[in-house]
Amino acid sequence: MGTYCGKTYCGKRGFDFVIAAAASVIFAPLVVAVATAIWFDDHGVPFFLQSRIGGARHLFTIVKFRSMKNGQVTRIGAWLRRSAIDELPQFINVCRGEMSVVGPRALTAYDVERLGWSGTSHDWRFAVKPGITGLSQLLAGRGRRCSERLDKLYLRRQSLLLDLRLVALSFAVNLVGKQRVRRWMRRRELIRVRDNLLLRLARGKVAQ
Repeated sequence: MGTYCGKTYCGKRGFDFVIAAAASVIFAPLVVAVATAIWFDDHGVPFFLQSRIGGARHLFTIVKFRSMKNGQVTRIGAWLRRSAIDELPQFINVCRGEMSVVGPRALTAYDVERLGWSGTSHDWRFAVKPGITGLSQLLAGRGRRCSERLDKLYLRRQSLLLDLRLVALSFAVNLVGKQRVRRWMRRRELIRVRDNLLLRLARGKVAQ
């Protein structure tokens, strides 16, 4: 996509439904196990519900595993966050049509205000549904400038192939953790930049 319009590639909703349905079946035992572990850890409700801003700035209720109690990250919660497994219940939101599997991060109203994205100049970001995963979620942390650039990049280049790659990386996060995957991706990017630079230098020498 060359612009930040609200259009997605053909078949994206079908892709979302297939991935969400498959994940619901594959991860069902893990969801039960995590919910049980959270309850045994502190006898609290396993799930966390929060209002988020979705496509066209419509509000919806996101579903996640609870990772905090009384303002403190729990023992189970620390692991859930590192592995991004706290995001698994969001496939419910995908099945409801409130989210996509891949897209910009789902933000709270406070986040939108804090980042300065409440004006019409940032309507492009909310022209599509937020995603469980995406370039920003995998690479940017919560930095404003980097997140904005990655969201623009995704909206320009979104495709079935890119979504499949990001889903695969997200499953890698579940297995080895966010930090390891981020380090691996950044190392690959540095290697690519280095190789491009060496290629340009080699061409320059040949030209001479």
